[in-house]
Amino acid sequence: MPTKKQTAYTNLGIPPGKKVIISIDGGGMRGIFTVQLLKKLEEIAGSPCYEWCDMVAGTSTGAIIAGLILKKNDANKIEEYYMNLVSRVFTKRNFLANRYYNPPAFDKKNYRNLLKQIIGDSTLEELSLANQLDCMFTAKDLAAGEETFFTCINNNGVADGTYKTALLRAVMETTMSAPTYFSPLERFVDGGTTTYNNPTMAAVLEALTYTGKNKYDANKLVVFSFGTATTLRFIDPKETNEPKGPDALFWLNYVMDETSKDASEMQIDMLRSGLVKGLDLRRYQLSLDTKAIRLLPNKNIVHIPEVEADTLHELDDQVLSNIDMADVTKFPLMKTIGEAVAEFICPPAQAALPMNKRKGNWFQKDFTKPKSTRGTLVTAHGEWQTIQRNLASKTWLEAQRTC
Repeated sequence: MPTKKQTAYTNLGIPPGKKVIISIDGGGMRGIFTVQLLKKLEEIAGSPCYEWCDMVAGTSTGAIIAGLILKKNDANKIEEYYMNLVSRVFTKRNFLANRYYNPPAFDKKNYRNLLKQIIGDSTLEELSLANQLDCMFTAKDLAAGEETFFTCINNNGVADGTYKTALLRAVMETTMSAPTYFSPLERFVDGGTTTYNNPTMAAVLEALTYTGKNKYDANKLVVFSFGTATTLRFIDPKETNEPKGPDALFWLNYVMDETSKDASEMQIDMLRSGLVKGLDLRRYQLSLDTKAIRLLPNKNIVHIPEVEADTLHELDDQVLSNIDMADVTKFPLMKTIGEAVAEFICPPAQAALPMNKRKGNWFQKDFTKPKSTRGTLVTAHGEWQTIQRNLASKTWLEAQRTC
């Protein structure tokens, strides 16, 4: 009789002898979207992730989910914990607290207390050895001016990692301490403030060239990389010099959001390019815009408060582009969107068919458009002809504003 791991490998199209990394992006309350994908992944696998994956990696909200996997929770239990955590973590510090004028906006007291209840005082080393599961979490060290990888690798019963004795709950607080939203944990802020809001590249580097180099091999590695849905801001060139609202706030939000998004996409582009030979990358992401949303099953959302639409397809770009990571009123909407994406990946009508007859992705391979390295549900607007014409024109150049 096959083991749970063997069954999961068969169901997910993972060749025997390979190792599996599950990597989860940051994104605040939008992590509930990702939990829906994990629930479907475990349903297809036939068992919880911790039964068959070898390493979990996460940043910020992704680290919360990865940490709960490390504690041997299945996706349904993670959803239960996650809903409790998120509903209480965004607790206003006081009436006057504000991200921009009186930061931080929120107090981490409830989050810290809940983590102590859920996680206890287990260290990375204790959990890695007990549960046969490697881990990696990211945080930005302000004092050292560099990203820190909190890693523990189980090498034949011996734990390896500079910070292996760190409390998991301490690490989970470092990586979610997003500036302006939360206060730092002493020297640490959210790992997503630099290039590792998507920790996939960091996890691959850690596994292949750093702590895990004697355990992992690129030719025998499958990486499931989960986004938390990304907001793409398409701005008309005529509006770039006159943004809506105060300029400083517009550009602060734009730079904070776009820097991590661009870094995330660049990492995925590099991994999809074949730069790491032999790597089997399976990336699952959605961009929050009408073009991508209308590819999904048109779920009813009339029951969701504070959303002026009856179905997903009625949502407009104004609503979708303003789903902030701390906006818990959009939590039910992000859950429903996650459920729709899970159905898009694994269409229910194909469930009774043999795997070779199914046309959906079913977590069998990278989630990209045919003959492309662009994500199936990630929108991009390109106007290369206009750019080519304008940047070759002296008249156009001289007509542009200089201040």
